[in-house]
Amino acid sequence: MLNRRILRVKAFQNLYAYEQCKGSNLTLAKDFIKESFLPDLNSMEVQDKEALNKAAEEALKLFDENLKSTSLLKSSDANPKVKQVVLDALKQFHKANEKDHQFLLKNMVISAERIPNLYLSAIELLRAFGKHVEKEVEKKKRLAGNTPIGFGNELNLASNKVLNSLGDSLTYQAALARNSVNLDDLELEIKEWFRDYIKTSEIYQNYLALENPTIEEDLDAADDILKKIIFKNEVILNYFAEKDLNWTENKAVVRSLASKVLKNAANLDQESDGEMPEIAINWDEDKEFFENIFNFTIQNDADSKALISQRTKNWDIDRLAFTDKIIISMALAEMKNFPSIPVKVSINEYIDISKTYSTPKSKQFVNGLLDVMAKDLTESGEIRKSGRGLLDNK
Repeated sequence: MLNRRILRVKAFQNLYAYEQCKGSNLTLAKDFIKESFLPDLNSMEVQDKEALNKAAEEALKLFDENLKSTSLLKSSDANPKVKQVVLDALKQFHKANEKDHQFLLKNMVISAERIPNLYLSAIELLRAFGKHVEKEVEKKKRLAGNTPIGFGNELNLASNKVLNSLGDSLTYQAALARNSVNLDDLELEIKEWFRDYIKTSEIYQNYLALENPTIEEDLDAADDILKKIIFKNEVILNYFAEKDLNWTENKAVVRSLASKVLKNAANLDQESDGEMPEIAINWDEDKEFFENIFNFTIQNDADSKALISQRTKNWDIDRLAFTDKIIISMALAEMKNFPSIPVKVSINEYIDISKTYSTPKSKQFVNGLLDVMAKDLTESGEIRKSGRGLLDNK
């Protein structure tokens, strides 16, 4: 399932994208200001380039000063044109940021909710390869007529007990219908992929060498084809990338969930009873957490940067790793806005994210800074925990 660690990572990735968008929007707004004070080549009047340059510089300075509030702009003694250009640039900047905010938030949730379709499609590819083998053997039988012909273990994949168990599972079939999974339009690709990538592989040839494979051997073969061929082959992966704009980020999760489906189908875990891994056990609750951690981090951006600056006085905040700033801001937003999540849980989660997505030294930096900030914010009352959130404060 999509646990909250995965949701935090996906929120982090989209917050990173949002910060990149903000940077682009800032550049566009400043370009708008500069272009507003370029000489008018169509005017018959003499253009005072020096005065225009000074006006542009004044406007850019006012723009930077009023990014958070337009109070300074209102009281400024700048000429009306400068003030109007700055106001227009600020509106353009904030409107673009809000548009990107809403787009990324929506895309983030859609991306998470698309994951069942992706992992079920991966399993259906395995089953489609098995059905293709069965059709090929049937074709050979018809061509042979009454002539005796041996097929050895050629039907191993078609007879794979794990894949056939899924085919017989009402739960699995319901999941396919619920997530609109259908590979009928891939008939030609399935033939080519099997011929070019599956049939010639060492994994498949070793599987064909087995007579009457056990369910464990069927599982191993299916899982190996899944992980070592389907999820390693660029041609096949392009199919998934076309289905999902966030495939690069989702690939590891999809592979893991598809593998879990196979293991459940093999009934090796007696408690699984063939269950399907959903997006999350309590998706409505986790979806709310997912959206809120994204929104709270953006809303608290100014306060978070101020807190980081206070605790990194020997560092210019702009010199901190870009990813560290996002990770620390997310952690602060979570600690302050989710009273049921223990502080230590939040800190440990974001330390883990920093190990994978930031610099080699980020783990120690993030750990040390969040530990100090958590104590300060708890003492000041900005972090208040209740229920389960109090567990690590005993």
